[in-house]
Amino acid sequence: MGLQQWQMIRDRIADDIAAGELAPGARLPTETKLCQLFGAGRHSVRRAVSALAIEGKLRVEQGRGTFVEDAPLIDYHIGRRARFRQNLRSQGVVPAGEVISAQVMPASTRVARALQLNEGDPVLRILTRGFADSVPISIGLSFHSVARFPDMAAQRQAGRHVTEIYRDAGIGDYFRKSTTVFARRAEPEEAELLSQHPDQPVLVVRKTDVDSQDLPIAYSEGIWAADRVRFTFDVDPVTAAGFDPPNQA
Repeated sequence: MGLQQWQMIRDRIADDIAAGELAPGARLPTETKLCQLFGAGRHSVRRAVSALAIEGKLRVEQGRGTFVEDAPLIDYHIGRRARFRQNLRSQGVVPAGEVISAQVMPASTRVARALQLNEGDPVLRILTRGFADSVPISIGLSFHSVARFPDMAAQRQAGRHVTEIYRDAGIGDYFRKSTTVFARRAEPEEAELLSQHPDQPVLVVRKTDVDSQDLPIAYSEGIWAADRVRFTFDVDPVTAAGFDPPNQA
């Protein structure tokens, strides 16, 4: 059975992208022009564009148009001292971030357990967005005890980085205690913040950070654009949680 018209349009555009005729960041012609170019109806063109957006080859921006995806693939290393800005800079990528919102709320069961608090204790929830070369790659939800970091909200809104705030609080170093990673479909708000198609998946990374005394200082959930990041886990066998190194002869 032959290809349907929308599939042929999809393949033609995909071939042009692969051949470099449509460069990363290039804007596609308008829907009307694409219909004229392929001699097709709007439904076929829209379905082809949607399919390529789901595959991560095109990016549809409301009010601006459709563009060839130009997001860099970030090789993000996760270890005991994984840091967003260091990860990106080491690859020649310019990192950036913004605080979207900050609010005090009662700790949920999961957050309270991670921070060793009582359920319902006040915690600060901060929503941020991370960029690589101006392309959104992640959304972050972080939770801190209000009792331990009473000025965290104001300092983050003022543009200070978490590491600086920790240092002022007497925390010279901190480590990743645990990490959980899983994939799921993006929520509509997440897809909008990440400038990706709603049907594209995201990778969720849950982690708990501790200080040098092994006391939890932060719990966070990162939502990453799955087609823009590749995680590498750097494991120290001596310190990895739950792993006992073999005896040396």
